[in-house]
Amino acid sequence: MNLLNHRKGRIALFSLLYLSEGGPIGFIWWALPTMLRTAGIEVPQITALTSLLVLPWVLKFLWAPLVDACRTPGWGFRAWIITAQLAMGATLLPLIWLDPVEHFRWWGALLLMHAICASTQDVAIDALAINAVPEPQRGMLNGCMQAGMLVGRSLFGGGALLLASMFGRQWVIVALIAVIWTTLLFLLGAKEPVECMGFKNRLADFRLHLKSALGRRTTWLGLAFALTAAAGFEATGQLAGPFLVDRGVPEKTIGIFFGIAVVGATLVGGLIGGKLSDHWGRIRAVAIFLAGFVTMIVGLALTDLLTPKPAPPALLCWLTGMYFFIGLFTASSYALFMDLTDARLGGTQFSTFMAATNGCESGSAWAGGRIVGAANYATAFLALSAVSLLSLPLLRRLAKERARASDPAASNAAVIR
Repeated sequence: MNLLNHRKGRIALFSLLYLSEGGPIGFIWWALPTMLRTAGIEVPQITALTSLLVLPWVLKFLWAPLVDACRTPGWGFRAWIITAQLAMGATLLPLIWLDPVEHFRWWGALLLMHAICASTQDVAIDALAINAVPEPQRGMLNGCMQAGMLVGRSLFGGGALLLASMFGRQWVIVALIAVIWTTLLFLLGAKEPVECMGFKNRLADFRLHLKSALGRRTTWLGLAFALTAAAGFEATGQLAGPFLVDRGVPEKTIGIFFGIAVVGATLVGGLIGGKLSDHWGRIRAVAIFLAGFVTMIVGLALTDLLTPKPAPPALLCWLTGMYFFIGLFTASSYALFMDLTDARLGGTQFSTFMAATNGCESGSAWAGGRIVGAANYATAFLALSAVSLLSLPLLRRLAKERARASDPAASNAAVIR
């Protein structure tokens, strides 16, 4: 049975692939800094390493064209994924016996190679999904993929620290390699349709479609939306920890909140949001969910402004609601970016949209921190939420452009749908 030919098979396959994708991200972004500090590595060294390891995910759109263009009848997206995951595990193997203090540079070099392979795996998985999954099913698929990603991050973020404290960091590495390589077995049951096109012809075809994509307004509107839409929740999410500390919430409560409430709310929201976007229409769902997370952030800001000493449960409730809408919004917006992506540019164009969302995260966190320093948390929350609301006209324009592309006569009657 070919998993890619069946709806449930596709959901299972891509959820597991995203689990193997989320594991390394959770390990590098969440667990690694704590493990290295426990081993005695100085903080400046740790932050320098983690900032370096994030770069492959930010810059992956630069080599994504190789994934799209370098394909043959015998070498498709599946082959890219298999090769990347084999290399991901191989680059982690030496870390089982290398001491991070004595061999810190080796750790850095191996983890950088691992991150490059992992980000390439990310590109190939998304490209395969865009080419294999019908547009009306992409919302639900994205919800399930985000759920897989969150489980992987949780297992090898907080879960890795628990495992390391009980059995040692070596077993965290072993477990991560096992998950990465075990999911390869499911790819054996996936056979993608590959066109019989030689490399030169495929390269020419890639250039043609890239030129076409760059000439479409929907591409640039999608990028503008990706750069601005999530500003409100990206800034609030980055500031949530310091905000709760400054409002007197106990550290243990904050840990439980981020470990359980945040992951749970985002996961459930993603599953629901993806399915709803398939039924309601992508752009309508994205607009509603954007308004939802803005409402939660405004409620949080007003509670903080109007209450002399806000009760921690009230603040946590608003934040939990925000993360639920983040799940709704993420699944539906990622499906929208897939819809805007030319299947022949599955890795390149979608990775560029994702790079824009990373740019939004970075810029919003920077701006939010500056506003807090100059004013207060509530002002930062409200200001960046206003940026999110300003992206709504881009959705309306995007709806009109998509309507024009499908039916030029209906372009003037296009509405958000």
